[in-house]
Amino acid sequence: MSEQTEVVRKFYTATQTGDGGAILAILHPEFEAQVAPGLPCVTGDAVRGPRAALAGIWGPVFEEFDTAPYDESWHETGDGLIVVTGHYRGTARATGRAYEAEFVHLWRVTDGRISHLHQYTDTERWHAALRPGAA
Repeated sequence: MSEQTEVVRKFYTATQTGDGGAILAILHPEFEAQVAPGLPCVTGDAVRGPRAALAGIWGPVFEEFDTAPYDESWHETGDGLIVVTGHYRGTARATGRAYEAEFVHLWRVTDGRISHLHQYTDTERWHAALRPGAA
């Protein structure tokens, strides 16, 4: 396992335990994230900076959902891109509805810290969990 992969694994552990401090500690100062368009709760599809990501992506998501990403497959390209597939699993807090949504995460690590995330996920699954009475 590469050092880059080990850094990204720490992100999954931190999100699964709800450790915001650990998330901030592994993000590069120039961290950039692009999330799936239409993801509920987030303040924008792209953010720059660790604190902006916590405030604009993960904080709002964790307020609305008891959720985490669970990694299933890992691939590293020749140029250092780390591709992780898996599923988000959790519950919408307001409705109590469970959901599961597939994801693909594209990661870059710079100087031992995560510098980039591009997220793809089935946002409809997230929205369905928020709808009262949804099946």
